[in-house]
Amino acid sequence: MATKERPADAGSRRSRQILTDLGRELHQARVEHGLSQAQVATAARISRSQVSRIERASVPYVPVVVLARLLAVVGLELSARAYPVGPPIRDAAHRALIERFRARVSTGVAWRFEVPLPIPGDRRAWDAVLLVGTAQIGVEAETRPRDVQALQRRVAQKRRDDPGIAAVVLVLADTRHNRELVRDYGDALRADFPVTGAAMLEALGVGRQPEGSGFVLV
Repeated sequence: MATKERPADAGSRRSRQILTDLGRELHQARVEHGLSQAQVATAARISRSQVSRIERASVPYVPVVVLARLLAVVGLELSARAYPVGPPIRDAAHRALIERFRARVSTGVAWRFEVPLPIPGDRRAWDAVLLVGTAQIGVEAETRPRDVQALQRRVAQKRRDDPGIAAVVLVLADTRHNRELVRDYGDALRADFPVTGAAMLEALGVGRQPEGSGFVLV
């Protein structure tokens, strides 16, 4: 079973790797151009000891402006972008949504929360997995989805990469925004979640495996 890494810990690990890589690039470029640490330090307006520590990645953090100056001095340009790699931390409204849904499910159904996909190093996780008999039902809860297509792709990719999941229930907060979303994009949602909300809640309410994936408003 894959181990789920906390987002903050993953961010710290990534920052250490970035500082190590940039320190190595800084050192290589400095040496290639025949520059001393003192020369680079003077040009970047920091101390020589700081240059040494940054090259060796022996500092816990370095301001972006300092990194950009150092790299520019040795003929490099700092570039950074952010990429989606996993779900964000969840807030109280998200937890409350899952609890409302849980209250509609039979007490005979076992729950597991924040279940990682069975791929080493993959940080994606189901919000919950229901054990209904021998079947595993994935749960994705959304308080205020905005991009239906992106949501469908995300769930479809999780199902593809987690063959142990028999079906998925998409749990939406019963809000005006989400009712309008279902009204406008209901046909698209039903293509991936064909079981009606009533049928899904009826099945899970008595601890029976649903006949497929579906979405519910709670």
